[in-house]
Amino acid sequence: MTVSDTPWEPPVAGTEAEQLIGALERLRATFRWKADDLDSAGLQARIGASALTLGGLLKHLARAEDEMFSRKLSGAPVSPPWDAVDWRAHPDWDFESAVDDAPEALYAMWDGTVARSRAKLDAVLADGGLDRLAHLAWPDGRRLSVRRLVCDLIEEYGRHTGHADLLREAVDGRVGEDPPAGWRPRSTG
Repeated sequence: MTVSDTPWEPPVAGTEAEQLIGALERLRATFRWKADDLDSAGLQARIGASALTLGGLLKHLARAEDEMFSRKLSGAPVSPPWDAVDWRAHPDWDFESAVDDAPEALYAMWDGTVARSRAKLDAVLADGGLDRLAHLAWPDGRRLSVRRLVCDLIEEYGRHTGHADLLREAVDGRVGEDPPAGWRPRSTG
């Protein structure tokens, strides 16, 4: 097995930035694999009393990526469609509105947002690294570091990749910790 067979595998002994980005990329890949190649019914499937769906998670994590690497990182406005939502009136809009989105649109939204996030994070790492302070600040004025933002996004993916594990298993039995060697997304929008 080569690195190109498992590009999401974190380095065995990398720098702090390489390890954190490696952990994030592994979670991104595992999440995308769990959500991959489904039709509307598969993306809308629910289990138990939960309202979570893989489609809703795709849309929510696209929002989390965009917020993390725009508003929180630099103070830049979030992209459409997030900028037009009244989040106070509809706090779960990203989860709930996904039912109206075609699978291709959901995959394209997540894939495109992640590509933009990677580029923004690469630029920040080249210009100050993990210690660089982000735009986001606590009420007392303390600003968060890029390291904190990356760790927060890792936590967000960890939580929702666990949800995706259960949802995908219920849809078609797909199980596993990581994508199989050589996997690439099939549903790219």
